[in-house]
Amino acid sequence: MCPDSAVPEGVGDAEKRVLSEADIARALKRIAHEILERNRGADDLVLLGIPTRGVTLSERLAAIIADVEGVNVPHGILDITMYRDDLRKQPTRAPVPTVIPPGGIDDRIVVLVDDVLFSGRTIRAAMDSLADYGRPRAVRLAVLVDRGHRDFPIRADHVGKNLPTSTSERVSVRLKGIDDAEYVSISAGGAR
Repeated sequence: MCPDSAVPEGVGDAEKRVLSEADIARALKRIAHEILERNRGADDLVLLGIPTRGVTLSERLAAIIADVEGVNVPHGILDITMYRDDLRKQPTRAPVPTVIPPGGIDDRIVVLVDDVLFSGRTIRAAMDSLADYGRPRAVRLAVLVDRGHRDFPIRADHVGKNLPTSTSERVSVRLKGIDDAEYVSISAGGAR
């Protein structure tokens, strides 16, 4: 937890910061080490980030793994926009190109990377999308925050922070490179 003095401007009583930039960096290092331990190294790994913030997180994980193992892990982008089951209810962002690294995903261990795991609907859509690009040996999931409340029987293999929330709370992830600051916060209202 961060002291109140570390709360950035614009974050008031309604928004509580639960991870700082340093906390996020530590969580990503731990996740990278867990991925390496589970796979006994970086062989056959492919990291695929789910836009938007999952892409940044997968790039950071790939960099950490490269520092630890001395091996560049292929990483890319898996867009799930057209596989979502809520397109009729609320228009989402425009699709971004899916980028599968050279060598593909067939018979590889694919680690899907996202910022927040909530209902499981995004990951279900990612699994559907992934099937269009090949047949991995295994698919694993790494998330920065797991907040519970699943609609589907999906769980993360690697979690930065388990964050019990109510369904009426909103979890916001801010990452440098996309946002002007880096932290995770909870606020009242919303469903993210």
